[in-house]
Amino acid sequence: MLLVKNLDVFYDKTRAVKNVSLRVNRGEVVALLGSNGAGKTTTIRAISGFVAPRAGEIIYRDKSISGKKSHEIVKAGIIQVSQERDLFVDLSVLENLRLGALLQKDKRKIIEKLEEIFEIFPILKERKRQKAGSLSGGEQQMLAIGRSLMSNPNLLLLDEPTTGISPIFVKHIMSLLVNLKETGMTILLVEQNAPVAVSLAHYFYVLRNGEIVIEGKTDSLPSNINEFLAKYYI
Repeated sequence: MLLVKNLDVFYDKTRAVKNVSLRVNRGEVVALLGSNGAGKTTTIRAISGFVAPRAGEIIYRDKSISGKKSHEIVKAGIIQVSQERDLFVDLSVLENLRLGALLQKDKRKIIEKLEEIFEIFPILKERKRQKAGSLSGGEQQMLAIGRSLMSNPNLLLLDEPTTGISPIFVKHIMSLLVNLKETGMTILLVEQNAPVAVSLAHYFYVLRNGEIVIEGKTDSLPSNINEFLAKYYI
């Protein structure tokens, strides 16, 4: 579904991503691992069209999307949930969710999708009239993921979905991701928490200083995942 070939991304004169190549097949969960500053977020921002690569190619469904604008990439079915969540904090939970369905014209399908999201996240139904900015960090993460699912994405890019939220909400998010995996959702998951990511993913890549230093099937990893991967982190 997604093929990234020899990707280079610069911020001014700093080369943040160096010759990165990766693949995400349909129905797979792929984990992109690494420490802070390794280039994980820059990589998925390039895929989403938020930063322009200096070199390389991004191919989605056998077509190049290199150089396309972010709204064109969203329309193609790639949705990113950023670490910042990018919610409209002065709008209600319900309004934020409806914004996720802007490309959907069938009102009946929007209502059905809303009910589906409320079934997944009952707390959002309870708080649907509240402003998004009044939610806890974990609730905001649920809302950000729920909003992304309103658009029925073909490829979901998740940037650190468990970072900065309480353990109980981490369990909720993990449970959701397991369910999405079981439904065949295609996901590229950026995570610092290697055991969490590896427990979900079929395949993994590790970035260090903007370069992929190791990759493989997650079932090939030893049980002491953190210890094994530590030598590849900064």
